[in-house]
Amino acid sequence: MRLWRRTRAPFVALDGAGPQRHGARYSPPGKPVVNLASEAGLAVLVAMRYLPDDPVERPDDFVLGWTEIDAVPERIAEAGTDEAAIRGWVSEWLESRRSLLAAVTSRVLPEADIVLMNPRHLSAAVVPPLTTRPFDFETCLHRPPMLDTYRSSE
Repeated sequence: MRLWRRTRAPFVALDGAGPQRHGARYSPPGKPVVNLASEAGLAVLVAMRYLPDDPVERPDDFVLGWTEIDAVPERIAEAGTDEAAIRGWVSEWLESRRSLLAAVTSRVLPEADIVLMNPRHLSAAVVPPLTTRPFDFETCLHRPPMLDTYRSSE
């Protein structure tokens, strides 16, 4: 299964250090977890939610990366939109180390999944590092020249 991650170049390690320090949407601080996406576009969409509004304040070292993992994610039993219940499930899952991956339906793009990887699971040691390429939000978000033509014809 190919899994995607949009991150900054210094943080490509699949060690869960960032969420361990700061927490993440589905995990509390103190617990390492690697947040991945089932689709490249989802990785980008999720990242866009956290971008500073002012382009000048955006770092210029973003990368889009992927890794291949031979595992089937355990499906997180979603309790509607109760994120506290999901965080509780994830916390217990991380502690138990019973599976390498867990998946939750994305709130940003419900046709795709956020896939969590437990870096403390025994199989995490054989997960290949990310293959990355530079990713520039300005290039991705530029407005095509024909947009002005479409707007003027309305």
